[in-house]
Amino acid sequence: MKKTILIAALALLGSNKAAQAQAAKQAPHYGKVLINLGVGLSNYGIPVYAGLEGYIHPDFTLGGVISHRRYGTDWSKYRYDFSVTTVSAIGNYHFNRVFHIPHNWDLYAGANIGYSIASYDRPIGAPDYSYRRYDGLSAGLQVGGRYYFTNGFGLNLELGGGNVLSDARFGVTFRL
Repeated sequence: MKKTILIAALALLGSNKAAQAQAAKQAPHYGKVLINLGVGLSNYGIPVYAGLEGYIHPDFTLGGVISHRRYGTDWSKYRYDFSVTTVSAIGNYHFNRVFHIPHNWDLYAGANIGYSIASYDRPIGAPDYSYRRYDGLSAGLQVGGRYYFTNGFGLNLELGGGNVLSDARFGVTFRL
């Protein structure tokens, strides 16, 4: 009986290793970590961002992004300078296996939820400006792609909306 249990356990371990090897062949990025750095475009300044994503499944990554932007606006004959920092959690589904996309390309879509902290510099004598619309919890969607020049370096482009991360982001990706 003990031999049967031992043989069954070894067979399960062997099949698990074979399944992991098959998953790695189908999704060469699985288990990797992505570091993203770049700039964005939006109606409110040019944000800079840094992000980290990890593959938790051959088709799915989880991670986080921090972005910061400064911009100015004129209101009631005064100049106000704003600063917005956003910290977000992100999740992306990668379509490479589903659409049989070559490994040097990465097409994804996902969602994010984050918190923004906004502040501004008010000129002396200027009235208070309602900037709280940029503060607080926000959620959004994104769709993007990456092209890898090497196994560890590529460019990324992402379009998104629904929050203050940015409307579009462009940067580099390092795959570790």
